[in-house]
Amino acid sequence: MALLSILDLAPVPEGSDAGQALRNSADLARHAEGLGYNRFWMAEHHNMPGIASAATAVALAHVGAATKRIRIGAGGVMLPNHAPLIIAEQFGTLAALHPGRVDLGLGRAPGTDQVAAHAMRRNLAGDVDDFPRDVIELMRYFEPAQPGQRLQAVPGAGLDIPVWILGSSTYGAQLAAMLGLPYAFASHFAPAMMMEAIAAYRAEFRPSARLEKPYVMLGLPVFAAESEERARFLFSSQQQAFLNLRRGMPGKLPAPVEGFDAQIDPRGRMILEQALGCAVVGGPEAVRRGVQDFVARTGADELMVAAAIHDHAARKRSYEILAEAWGGMAQAA
Repeated sequence: MALLSILDLAPVPEGSDAGQALRNSADLARHAEGLGYNRFWMAEHHNMPGIASAATAVALAHVGAATKRIRIGAGGVMLPNHAPLIIAEQFGTLAALHPGRVDLGLGRAPGTDQVAAHAMRRNLAGDVDDFPRDVIELMRYFEPAQPGQRLQAVPGAGLDIPVWILGSSTYGAQLAAMLGLPYAFASHFAPAMMMEAIAAYRAEFRPSARLEKPYVMLGLPVFAAESEERARFLFSSQQQAFLNLRRGMPGKLPAPVEGFDAQIDPRGRMILEQALGCAVVGGPEAVRRGVQDFVARTGADELMVAAAIHDHAARKRSYEILAEAWGGMAQAA
């Protein structure tokens, strides 16, 4: 049975700010830990007023200090934005503070627009096709230091930090397979190539010292409430946010709107189907069935559940309903 984990972008609701969003993330992580979720990941995004997790390692340190057992990690760090040594030191520091709890997921997208990408990299001459080389360099920094080694990640050297490859196409799937690493697919916002990427990863996987057999984690938007109507209402915030982003107007997470589905034009429906086509939205039983069907269709080993819900209490309740429904199914099985 697939494990449940959480992907949290520290959403900044309209009427709130980044500080409160990060405090909400820590509170959600404590709640998730009590509910038995496996991991709590945060992701690097830039120049987005509705996302407060840009400084991902800093945000994870905050979450790690607020929890005791749940694994924390990046889902992910966009490696082309950084020198591998810097990321090794950042996540080595996290692992030193929270031993045995830290994961590092790596992606090759910029996680932003071209303006912010230029501001981070100063120029865009770097080739994202250097990504495989950078991943290998980064993993080497986590190996035990050798006598006479002139460059070390401190902290970092000798810490066994699990490295994941993230992707939304077959590129990341093939790289993860070649390196023998676990693979996470971004089906929570780009599900189009999900099945093709999963098949490529499993078919081409080479066992490694880090992983003996393929391990697939899939992003899944889940919006749960006591009723279908209430869940659809909560989901409208995410729908609005995606439409705003795709139309070049990113902002804070909008408040939910009653009957929003009826207001979406045909082009908007196409955008949302492309981005959120895997979303599971409904009451407890509908959510249980939807998640069960998704796992049966994909064979996922783990789900990374994402839910950008405007009201923090409702967001906590959504994850609670999912945990109860999934746990109840496990007992029934």
